[in-house]
Amino acid sequence: MTDKQQAADPKGTLRAIARLMRPHRTVLVVTFLVSLAGVVVNIIAPLRLGHATNLIVAGVAGESLPAGLTKEQALDRLRTEGHGTLASVYDTVDFVPGHGIDFAAVASVLLLVLALYAVGSAANFVQERIAANVVQAVARDVRTRAEAKLARLPLGYFDGQPRGELLGRVTNDVDNLQQVLQRTFSQLGTAVLYATGLTAVMFVISPLLAALLLLSLPVCAVIAAKLSARARPRFAEQWAATGALATHVEDMYTGHTLVRVFGRQAHSQAEFDRHNEKAYRAGSSAQFFAATVEPSLSFVSNLNYVAVAVIGMLRVASGALSIGEVQAFLQYSNQFSNQAGQIGAVVGKFQSGLASAERVFALLDADEQSADPADPARLATVSGHVEFRDVSFRYRPDRPLIEDFSLSVPPGTTVAIVGPTGAGKTTLGNLLMRFYEPDSGRILLDGVGIATMSREDLRSRTGLVLQDTWLFEGTVAENIAYGRPGATREEIVAAARAMRVDHFVRTLPNGYDTVLDEAAGISAGEKQLITVARAFLAAPSVLILDEATSSVDTRSELLVQKAMAELRRSRTSFVIAHRLSTIRDADLILVMHRGRIVEQGTHDELLAADGAYADLYTSQFVTTP
Repeated sequence: MTDKQQAADPKGTLRAIARLMRPHRTVLVVTFLVSLAGVVVNIIAPLRLGHATNLIVAGVAGESLPAGLTKEQALDRLRTEGHGTLASVYDTVDFVPGHGIDFAAVASVLLLVLALYAVGSAANFVQERIAANVVQAVARDVRTRAEAKLARLPLGYFDGQPRGELLGRVTNDVDNLQQVLQRTFSQLGTAVLYATGLTAVMFVISPLLAALLLLSLPVCAVIAAKLSARARPRFAEQWAATGALATHVEDMYTGHTLVRVFGRQAHSQAEFDRHNEKAYRAGSSAQFFAATVEPSLSFVSNLNYVAVAVIGMLRVASGALSIGEVQAFLQYSNQFSNQAGQIGAVVGKFQSGLASAERVFALLDADEQSADPADPARLATVSGHVEFRDVSFRYRPDRPLIEDFSLSVPPGTTVAIVGPTGAGKTTLGNLLMRFYEPDSGRILLDGVGIATMSREDLRSRTGLVLQDTWLFEGTVAENIAYGRPGATREEIVAAARAMRVDHFVRTLPNGYDTVLDEAAGISAGEKQLITVARAFLAAPSVLILDEATSSVDTRSELLVQKAMAELRRSRTSFVIAHRLSTIRDADLILVMHRGRIVEQGTHDELLAADGAYADLYTSQFVTTP
């Protein structure tokens, strides 16, 4: 088994969970010792309580018999009078004929029992607190690892994962794993210690009764194993269905306007009901099998308890055991049954945590993007000369996209890339940003292969403005400075002015300190201008504008175009566009089709060539009467 955790591998998942606990092994040892101390004093208490019962029985026996006789004489007298069973019971305790109950001795024993139970409760409290801290630390570490993992995963991983499913693994599954581990460490470990200690003490009191009690263990083990095996795959289905439900809810929430516009509320509700029903059925089935573990074990244990009580009383009647010993044994038997039921319940619930852990580890063990070079190349200054040399790339092995693509872009050049959907336009930007790696060929920046540079260094020199405007719930200033956290307020305002953002920001209630949330009332065009200002402040040497004006209105498009024209000044720029009106002034226009350049030239040159570009232009700007 490799160090990677494979999904649907319970043993491997358990080993992976053990590795999570390894950094906390010292604290776990302390927890074990505290639990052991609590178990010991809680096991001693019933023995001392049984001793108190024997003191009372001895007092009753002594008070009922005449003084002056020895114990043996008193017992012989009872047998002679036909009270043989009573004589056998009295023979199991130390009594003095003519002496009643020693209340002082009974009180001292009871005080000791109270002290033992107090110590046991304190130990349980400390153990619970330590276990809670450890589990919270483990959950924190898992979330940290998941966050770091997301930063190392290739873009293709996110393209193949629904957002709700991915978020479910990082949130719901980690939370469920945390809750299960909390219950496991606070209950399972203590229950196992109790069961072991109780077994040893019960064998000391009566090997016969202990053997009778343990006869039920194989039956309980089979029941727990069978039900747990049925529960685990259903928990996996439940969490997968929950992830699909979360994805649907997120999609419907973010697109609720379109859902209403196209009258798809009923269809959306039907889809929700389908996902909800699937989650309900999987969850109900999983919870049923997990929940039946504890009552099933309790039923078997209760049957055994009755058998032990009957045989124990017979042993008292025969003089083989004292009443106090049977009382203690019955307490131990009841505790043993409770601990067995608790173990079964935890094992049943653990199947849910195991299913969640498999999903979390599947994320943590997903293939990461290729590592940066150990000694990456670093350019002191970047002029912006970009070159593609015989680059080939496929998202899927059976579907070619870009084949033997070559292009040389001098510094400061604006290159527009147009073509039908699926031609590979956005892919060129993804390759240049190293979101994906080419299957073959090289991409160079100022003569240095970008594969020899660190991604952080490369992306710090490359700006990106997308069609979808991503703004986080922070202030306007924080959003503009996102790509350059150390920027001063003066630099932020200067970037906003240059990108035509300042005029509308000052109309907001708190200006640059306005928090961008749903109540801010920022239009799509204004949001896009903020993202352009963000790119401007980052001062990249190479700029990629991917359909940056396609989602804004005509007036906003003019503002964004002017801002982007300023942004492109003295920078190598790649403009990916469907609206040909936005790229007329480009130094070079590339027309792509199926991953290849089929035409290139200026706007006027391509129109004069009357080829693919002219057809695209005509389709957008010429109407047929």
